[in-house]
Amino acid sequence: MRGLPRKSRWPFLLAAGLAVSCGTSSIKPIAAADPEVSCPGGMLAWNLQISDQRADRRDSSHLVSLLEDSFSKSFPGCKWTSAPGADAATITIEIHRFGARVDENLWEAAAEWTVSAKDPSGRPLTEFQAESIVSRPNYRGYSNDVEALRNAFEQAMTRTLAGLRAISRSS
Repeated sequence: MRGLPRKSRWPFLLAAGLAVSCGTSSIKPIAAADPEVSCPGGMLAWNLQISDQRADRRDSSHLVSLLEDSFSKSFPGCKWTSAPGADAATITIEIHRFGARVDENLWEAAAEWTVSAKDPSGRPLTEFQAESIVSRPNYRGYSNDVEALRNAFEQAMTRTLAGLRAISRSS
């Protein structure tokens, strides 16, 4: 950029900023239903509380919707609400990282959140970290940022679903 005139820097900086700030709009929900566990812990109703703790929350509403859709498709036997109720157990998701960045010719994507579940009386059922870090070469002609982020999301969501399905076996 040193050799570029001041006016010529703007398109370059804008393109670089857009490349690093990929959104979640092209990522689809995970649908990984298990016929043996239609709802975690054998409970039919769950409160689902998702909070985005990231510093940059530009795509927060879409990310929350992506997680909610993944839960409803993966646990089709559950009734999901977002308002806490005394008669339902609660799953809480705190999102810590979700994004992709380029470092030379390698895209790094990360998805990380904390998952906790409590029964209707507030007794803890499980708590764990779901994390995935994916590296992808910067292939020409591909949306490498989106592909890396999609892979990170799928891996973290797979870990989340496995952790919640374990409640039915241990509770």
